[in-house]
Amino acid sequence: MTEELLVVSNLKKYYPITGGVLGGEIGTVKAVDDISFSVKRGETLGLVGESGCGKSTTGRSLLRLIEPTSGEIRFDGVDVMKLKHEDLRKIRRDMQIVFQDPFASLNPRHNVEKILEEPLIVHKIGTPAERKKRVAKMLEVVGLSSYHARRYPHQFSGGQRQRIGIARALMLNPKLIVADEPVSALDVSIQSQVLNLMQDLQKEMGLTYLFIAHDLSVVRHISDRVGVMYLGRIVELTTSNQLYTNPLHPYTQALLSAVPTPDPDVVRERIILEGDVPSPANPPGGCTFHTRCPKAKEECKTVRPHFQEVELGHFVACHLYSQA
Repeated sequence: MTEELLVVSNLKKYYPITGGVLGGEIGTVKAVDDISFSVKRGETLGLVGESGCGKSTTGRSLLRLIEPTSGEIRFDGVDVMKLKHEDLRKIRRDMQIVFQDPFASLNPRHNVEKILEEPLIVHKIGTPAERKKRVAKMLEVVGLSSYHARRYPHQFSGGQRQRIGIARALMLNPKLIVADEPVSALDVSIQSQVLNLMQDLQKEMGLTYLFIAHDLSVVRHISDRVGVMYLGRIVELTTSNQLYTNPLHPYTQALLSAVPTPDPDVVRERIILEGDVPSPANPPGGCTFHTRCPKAKEECKTVRPHFQEVELGHFVACHLYSQA
């Protein structure tokens, strides 16, 4: 059994732009542009970046909720990209997702019992009595009560709904959970409850997380390693501790400089990025960050930097660290 549960190689997701008189393709949006990473069994890999950088598209592409344009996705030794309908449905028992919006991801016409039972029915698991027992148990696991099973989504708060979303993802005992900004729609006090719940469940059930977020303090709290995305590409990847104490990429440095500190006496130099994020439909040549980078060189405008290991376990795509 390999240490890596998920290995992603050269993943791309391009969306065509159509227009003109005949409605032909006039361009492409490079939502995810040639990224590679791996997730080890039992770890949490955080994926951070500004809105529109391709984080959620990456997460959904891994489960093929969105069909990737190209690349390789190996999950537990199986090439997910080559699976057909029935085989893909079977492997999804082990790959689940918690969606960002707890208000949109639950069917308002179904009560909680039906929502949680549905994955078991789809995969033909258990008798009706066994399924109901499993629903009651899973509600207890996520901090709700079995009597909540008869209620409908509109009768719950945002934090409770997200707990139901987590329970639904856990119904099939998955190996990997893609958590797509699972706490961004919640109050800060509820965020910590849900994060602590996810960490407790990870220890109890041996779960592996791909945790997608834009809040760097949340990612630091829950992640073992962190990947930073910018305009469809991963620009830095290392351990959580290393990223926060020694960020190498100028974009990561700018992101971390914007994180508020709880100590009012700590003075941190704020790095202000000039200009707007370029459009993924027309990304800059070379390093996509060079238009906003305070340390950009002439080389950055024309040559795309390699994603390379510059320290043990610390990968970065930046010409400042190019090995001669």
